[in-house]
Amino acid sequence: QVQLVESGGGLVQPGGSLRLSCAASGFTFSSAGMSWYRQVPGKERTYVATISASGSTTYYANFVKGRFTISRDNSKNMLYLQLNSLKRTDTAVYFCTWPGTDYWGQGTQVTVSS
Repeated sequence: QVQLVESGGGLVQPGGSLRLSCAASGFTFSSAGMSWYRQVPGKERTYVATISASGSTTYYANFVKGRFTISRDNSKNMLYLQLNSLKRTDTAVYFCTWPGTDYWGQGTQVTVSS
């Protein structure tokens, strides 16, 4: 069955960095575009970024403004999100997803605080 498992979240100071990972299994990862979303308690999930199946094309939400980088390693069935210059407003649970399906990971918490 399809599984998406995020990791790499944690507590980081403002201005710091984190790299989130998403381990994918149960489908042909190298043929699937993938996305990251985030969610603050009590609010809807917000789009963050998308990467094409080959990794050659990426898209970002406006608020990212060059601070985040989505990438993938198809040889390892892994999706990544590099978070730089983190702000307190980036605090959220981050989810990876296979767009166009109902498959989501369980999320990984990112907390930006001093």
